[in-house]
Amino acid sequence: MKRFGLAAVAWAVLATGAAAQQSPAGARVSPAPTTTFVEAGRLLADPSNGVVQRGKTLVIRGNQVVEVRDGFVGDPTQGQVIDLRTAFVLPGLIDSHVHLTGQQNPNSRLEEVTLSDADQAMVGARYARRTLMAGFTTVADLGASNQAIFALRNAVKAGDVPGPRIIASGSSVSIHGGHGDINGYRDDVMHLLSSESICSGPEDCMRAVRAQVRAGADIIKITATGGVLSNTAAGLGQQFSDPELTAIVDSAHRMGRQVTAHAHGVDGINAFLRAGGDSIEHGTYLDDQSIRLFKTNGAWLVPTLLAGDFVARIASGPNNFFTPAQTAKALEAGPKMLDMARRAHDGGVKIAFGTDSGVSAHGDNAQEFALLVRAGLTPLEAIQAATVGAADHLRIANEAGKIAPGMPADIVAVSGDPLTDVTELERMKFVMKGGVVYRAD
Repeated sequence: MKRFGLAAVAWAVLATGAAAQQSPAGARVSPAPTTTFVEAGRLLADPSNGVVQRGKTLVIRGNQVVEVRDGFVGDPTQGQVIDLRTAFVLPGLIDSHVHLTGQQNPNSRLEEVTLSDADQAMVGARYARRTLMAGFTTVADLGASNQAIFALRNAVKAGDVPGPRIIASGSSVSIHGGHGDINGYRDDVMHLLSSESICSGPEDCMRAVRAQVRAGADIIKITATGGVLSNTAAGLGQQFSDPELTAIVDSAHRMGRQVTAHAHGVDGINAFLRAGGDSIEHGTYLDDQSIRLFKTNGAWLVPTLLAGDFVARIASGPNNFFTPAQTAKALEAGPKMLDMARRAHDGGVKIAFGTDSGVSAHGDNAQEFALLVRAGLTPLEAIQAATVGAADHLRIANEAGKIAPGMPADIVAVSGDPLTDVTELERMKFVMKGGVVYRAD
């Protein structure tokens, strides 16, 4: 039986798809769905049950899985055969918190005033590809220029740019002068760069939410508390008032959008959860009351441990490029996040995988797995957080998080066993998204 090497498979799938778009006369036609057989030595198809199956063949037609067969039964006369007989195969990973259109570096503050929205979209295309190649086939981008991130999201969906499926919030809803607004520049520059999503007062915050929905937001992201990387010594406590939080959540829910909140301080965490918010990003200072509110509301926690680890390392290292205000907050919050996640997990809070990549480097997303395990999750629980858990959190369980007939063919593979050594997921060997092979080492 003739089989394709993985590099040849990647080229063949892409080339066949491109060629099939043209008829001999040059007119565009709809190609017939191609069939691909993925022979999986070990298969974690549904991480919710933790069952690893052996010797399976995934039948993929077009962009969907249509069948899971016993044995290695790929038929090269019927389509491509991809040999992953020695690999560990699992669903495409989901990162619930990224910022694709930038990345922290010594020039970050300068880039705020030198890169246009178009520039940021091009930067985002680079980081979207890097994220996809790391095995993340779906991400939630929580805070970026509307024009840049919505253009990137749409280009990926159209197949014009390689990248993960993007669920985008666009600009964060924030208070004037708060985390999410522009801080630390000349007054006229700050007025120029401030966005329509900045608000003060319940009525104005309702307007900001509606403006984001009108602009194309899939999800509403707010900054309920101060943040580490805003260049202002405003602390990490609650910034929106309780009535503003209620207005935001109510107006978003009425328009069919869930609301997630950047929140470090316990006052902001608990106020947002009391207002009916759907999920918390970071959660650094959560307490026992927070845990009760999470469980009562069915809310999700996205711990972003990699961001905490990264900012603490930069702020305490010899090449610190943070401003004094950023440094103080990084040293305060960063080291506390691991213990926060441990207490949340022990308390039964639902945890979804998210890294805040863009703070740390894009493509390093899988380093979050080891940090989650250090916080007390088992390797399987960490994988669940990045598959079925994140899919539930983002309300895309019918599109991502597991491998099953009828689901999009988002499939990744590594050489070793991530249930034994979760860092295997940092060494991605194979990436398929929507039936197209993007990586085949």
